[in-house]
Amino acid sequence: MPWKAMDTMSLREEFVQRARQEGANVSALCREYHISRKTGYKWLKRYAAQGVAGLADVSRRPHYSPQQLSPAQEARIVTERLAHPAWGGRKLRARLQQQGETDVPAASTITAVLRRHALLDPALSAQHRPFQRFERSAPNELLQMDFKGHVATGAGLRCHPLTILDDHSRYLVGLYACPDERQATVQACLISTFRTYGLPEAMLMDNGSPWGDDADTPYTRLTVWLMRLGIQVLHGRPYHPQTQGKDERLHRTLSEELLSRQDFPDLAAYQTAFDHWRVLYNTQRPHEALGLQPPASRYQPSPRLFPEVLPPLVYPSGATLRKVDAYGKISFRNQPYRIGRAFAGEWVALTPDPDLDGLLSVFFGPFHVGSLNLKGV
Repeated sequence: MPWKAMDTMSLREEFVQRARQEGANVSALCREYHISRKTGYKWLKRYAAQGVAGLADVSRRPHYSPQQLSPAQEARIVTERLAHPAWGGRKLRARLQQQGETDVPAASTITAVLRRHALLDPALSAQHRPFQRFERSAPNELLQMDFKGHVATGAGLRCHPLTILDDHSRYLVGLYACPDERQATVQACLISTFRTYGLPEAMLMDNGSPWGDDADTPYTRLTVWLMRLGIQVLHGRPYHPQTQGKDERLHRTLSEELLSRQDFPDLAAYQTAFDHWRVLYNTQRPHEALGLQPPASRYQPSPRLFPEVLPPLVYPSGATLRKVDAYGKISFRNQPYRIGRAFAGEWVALTPDPDLDGLLSVFFGPFHVGSLNLKGV
């Protein structure tokens, strides 16, 4: 006798009444009603405790769910999300843990809360994809520097955000609201950064102005100044912004968390907002690539202090020295060679190339900046 959905309660009651009769064979009745012995004895037990009402279906939902949040917990999540509208479940969970919260729910539970309160945009979430990460092994080995595209001010002027990021720790050592992208502006920002955090070993930039617009060489007056400080200058591959992937990702974060959410009347207001956000980014915001720790957990200033006076260039004894003229040229064996206008007024050293006969390597301080082909003379 199969159990039909339309009369389940009647069949259960019938089964119980027959099974309770004196001399009833419960096992045989279970086979007759196509149920297991376990189910049969369950209905008998419920009937004995609650009567006919005990035969009704009972919800399988637990009386208590360890993942169920209290109203206070849910409100805390919503408050933190409103304070950081671009942060997802993982970052919010890490932030709550940083603040000493106990019984912090899983990131997936926090994400569900965001969806329930319409605080999560599915289209925006779909844009975030993991990517392969590469990084230097220690702080200050490499800084990435770039301008984010300009933004407007209320006064009708432009703000050019300049970002300077440590490759290893993602620590944002500089975020400046610049009025332009000129050499003098960038150099002033770098001096302020170097005075605070010391000198890096190398800096990575793209090929644009003011650090890569020289028509003859990849060097500019700004990058020559950096090399005078003992900083190696690196340029990304042309048309490959992924070379500076960390800085590019930083720019997206800056837009999502600040620039797209508020307009600022002038450069001073931008700088105030930048200063506040930089502290938040460095010391509070959990970073996916750092195990959801903030960049400050992995950064320390460089032991190389910024010199207020440029140190003299030092070349090995026996090297042939030449001074670059105002046109960016040097003379060797009565022949002119172009080094680049960025080096005008500077001394360079010429040494034989150990691997190629007929070539002279050109050094500016410790850095190789070119070669002279003597065979073409």
